Amino acid sequence: ENYWDGLAECYEKGLVKAVGVSNYGVDAVRAVHSKLAERGIPLATNQIQLSLLYRFPIENGLLKACDELGVKVLSYSPLALGFLTGKYDKNNRPSGPRSKIAQTLFDGEAGEAFPELLKVMKDVSANHGDAPLSQVALNWTRAKGTIPIPGARSLKQAKQNIGSLDWNLTDDELLALDTISAKVPAYIAPDKSPFPKEDINTKLRMFDS
Repeated sequence: ENYWDGLAECYEKGLVKAVGVSNYGVDAVRAVHSKLAERGIPLATNQIQLSLLYRFPIENGLLKACDELGVKVLSYSPLALGFLTGKYDKNNRPSGPRSKIAQTLFDGEAGEAFPELLKVMKDVSANHGDAPLSQVALNWTRAKGTIPIPGARSLKQAKQNIGSLDWNLTDDELLALDTISAKVPAYIAPDKSPFPKEDINTKLRMFDS
């Protein structure tokens, strides 16, 4: 709570224009929202991971809680380390640490679900002038009411990201993506995350998605 008081003081002194947090779970985001509200300060954002390959914030109620509290969600890793860009397939896989993720998606319990997700994404892409698959992935997170914050290693990628703002998913397209993505196991499990699950002082559950 001292940390939250510090954030509040920065806001009151005009050092920051808004207060946001990162990787806060349901209990933690409700707690900090309540603490700041005591001083008349809104909690503006909660930055969390969300993508077609990482749906936990939807499944465990975190996204709903943020919406109820008026907290805007910034969704990081919306392209799932590049796996939602169409760059990789069974025969073209990344090296290094991501090779294990590729094995999970292409050879593991996901079966044919992940390739099928990519197929549905390509169908959606075709409906919008063969838009890059990255735009399909970004617009899915936008359709969930969040603000995606994708990375970009080149000007081309940056322009593609911005281009996602030029169109939106239809209801049918969103339903199709929801249906198939729900069948794909998450590319990384929350319990494998390096973020602390519990505050060492308050014992408050901090991270759950």
